Amino acid sequence: MLDTVEPETKFYPSEDRRAFRNALGRFTTGITVVTTQTKEGPVGITVNSFSSVSLDPPLVLWAPDKSSNRYDDFINAKTYAIHVLGNDQRTICEGFAKSKTAFGSLDYAIDDNGLPVIAGCLAVFKCVFFKQVDAGDHSIIIGEVIEATERLGAGLTFANGKIC
Repeated sequence: MLDTVEPETKFYPSEDRRAFRNALGRFTTGITVVTTQTKEGPVGITVNSFSSVSLDPPLVLWAPDKSSNRYDDFINAKTYAIHVLGNDQRTICEGFAKSKTAFGSLDYAIDDNGLPVIAGCLAVFKCVFFKQVDAGDHSIIIGEVIEATERLGAGLTFANGKIC
């Protein structure tokens, strides 16, 4: 049985960033879109760094890249919504990967707190800022979930550099 396993390749992440990125890609992640409201209007960003942190209090995290042109929009946000995408929502993922204003023909609404909320997602977590942690070329943003919704369905995922 073991003879069918591919050999391992050893590398040092500080010397080979591509190999490090490839190894990280072996871990399948869910795909989310994080939205918030700015002075210029609603904005969003495609994210796969979403994770739960705590049940009590209810905390989640995500980690925007400091070099992103959307970084300031989100690092300064006091509230935001994290949308877990279903496998039928690839165009939403791709839209927000390209543009922070990809709301276009999406079915979305502005809730009572001013948050842009995309309809039809597997789950939506409405959050208030809890804490920010500096983490190299990213920041970890921890939010307290104040409201959530969910529906059944299969999630949109990312693995080995591809949307699955």
